[in-house]
Amino acid sequence: MRIALSAIAHARSGDKGDASNVGLIADSPELYPVIRQEVTPERVKEHFRRLVRGRVERFEVPNLLALNFILHDSLGGGGTESLINDAQGKTHGQGLLELEIEVPEALLPRR
Repeated sequence: MRIALSAIAHARSGDKGDASNVGLIADSPELYPVIRQEVTPERVKEHFRRLVRGRVERFEVPNLLALNFILHDSLGGGGTESLINDAQGKTHGQGLLELEIEVPEALLPRR
């Protein structure tokens, strides 16, 4: 089933100079492998194609059920240099949660 990450994960984001740092945390241990498989650097780069001019790096943090993404060249120079609305990348986590991925129906949260 295709769903938005917001239904199965949460995120935090911020800045490191001209790079945005986005942490994506699975809501359960069962969902982490699915998120790990589906949310690749290439998919994140495509999702943020209008924003990220550099590469996207991914770091796995399995003990926290998390992935950490560095979106290089995404802040227009960073907080002290940029005139863009979100020069510190605070909204990038929420933006990533809009990405839709395929998740087995049996793993979806019951509502």
